[in-house]
Amino acid sequence: MVHMSELKDRLRADLTDAIKARESLKSSTIRMVLTAITNAEVAGKESKELTDEDVLTVLAQEAKKRREAAAAFDDAGRTEAAGKERMEAAVIADYLPEQLSPEEISALVTEAIAELGVAGEGMKAMGRVMGVLNPKVKGRADGGAVAAEVKRLLS
Repeated sequence: MVHMSELKDRLRADLTDAIKARESLKSSTIRMVLTAITNAEVAGKESKELTDEDVLTVLAQEAKKRREAAAAFDDAGRTEAAGKERMEAAVIADYLPEQLSPEEISALVTEAIAELGVAGEGMKAMGRVMGVLNPKVKGRADGGAVAAEVKRLLS
């Protein structure tokens, strides 16, 4: 069987290194990510080997879960738990592409609106703009941040 995901191989190698170095946070976080990847592979009617792009999607979802959990723990005054979620998110971030800055997101949104020629159409153009943007920002920006910028520039 051909390995399609170099990223998954890198995660497995880093897990071994983290265990040997007794880095418990890193090893437990990578374990959780690898479990999420395995679950994604066996989901659906037939199991499949994930590509690097699929693995990036899983990584982005896991990072988002950590950010949301950290925010929820902060709201509940559980700063220690929030800190742990942020540290896990930082471990996951090492495997994601460089994240886009708010300025870069804004530039991409402006470019997409111009490309589609939908500047005066308001919110009904949101879906088309997001459709153009999603492949460009996949794994590099939080979808919520991108959607917020699209809404801001369309309204």
